[in-house]
Amino acid sequence: MAEDTRKPTQGQKPSGEEATKGRPELVGSRELNSLVKAQRPRGIIGRVKNDPSTRPGALPMPAVKKVSAFTPAPVIERWNAEAAGIQAVEIDDNVITMFGMVGEDFWTGDGITAKKTTAQLRAIGGRPVEVHINSFGGDMFEGIAIYNVLREHPYDVTIKVMGIAASAASIITMAADTVEISAASFIMIHNCAVFAGGNRHDFLEAAAFLEPFDRAMADVYAARTGLDAKAIVKMMDDETYMSGSQAIEKGFADKMMSADKTKVDDAARAKARDVNDLRAMELQLVASGMTRSAARDRINKIKGTPGAALDTAATPGAGEDDWSGLTGLMAAIRS
Repeated sequence: MAEDTRKPTQGQKPSGEEATKGRPELVGSRELNSLVKAQRPRGIIGRVKNDPSTRPGALPMPAVKKVSAFTPAPVIERWNAEAAGIQAVEIDDNVITMFGMVGEDFWTGDGITAKKTTAQLRAIGGRPVEVHINSFGGDMFEGIAIYNVLREHPYDVTIKVMGIAASAASIITMAADTVEISAASFIMIHNCAVFAGGNRHDFLEAAAFLEPFDRAMADVYAARTGLDAKAIVKMMDDETYMSGSQAIEKGFADKMMSADKTKVDDAARAKARDVNDLRAMELQLVASGMTRSAARDRINKIKGTPGAALDTAATPGAGEDDWSGLTGLMAAIRS
């Protein structure tokens, strides 16, 4: 949300902490506080089965989900540059892989979801589970749902950060009993981001809707790390990246994973980067004022294909100016 630069009402008296700083309280701040109290998230999914001393508590979910969160483009660009295509060398039958986007992925038909995670846990059954994660994040609310699902598993959960666990993926990581991370991997935390539009009252309502979730996430990070909640809030405000050693030092991870446990799949890396170019275009169009569905329709029209999936084949006999396949679109974007 943009910084509130409105001036205080004339004659308004300072109060509380603001008075000590010599700044009067903003009228908008009072309105926001009132909205926050009125719009506390009402639902929490799942029941606590695990010892609360080993895993943080469940996170709140919106009773009626009217918005979807997203990961900002710079985070996706960093994942493209440093983590795309990184996978585990070996995978056992008790392993859940979470590579790519958190939430339903419009552009590939895949995505990391609570529904898929629940099905995988059911298939693994009554034994410890290992999660391999390399994700720039995605829908924060879907990440919260996955976190709640994992923390309900009655056996040990080990999460290994293969490349990056950013945004919603960092929340998922906090559900583990043990977090392993490689020296070249990162964990990134920030505040929940959503698409919003409207007048000042609409933005106040959006801020009020998001505030309890940011606070709940900060509480989970603090419970996992032992850091002061105010320090966590500052890290989230600053969109903080932590290397493997920094994540361990601050308590976000428990131990280092050897470098020989990961590999780079060049084909997966190339495919992921191509898809993320589409995501970047989508975010730019939405930022210009389009709805998400309109932005996707526009991109698909440029692609010249009826579907959104990455592997849609080019139309046979396409002319020089007919971008009927993804390759032509990627070349156009990059030029």
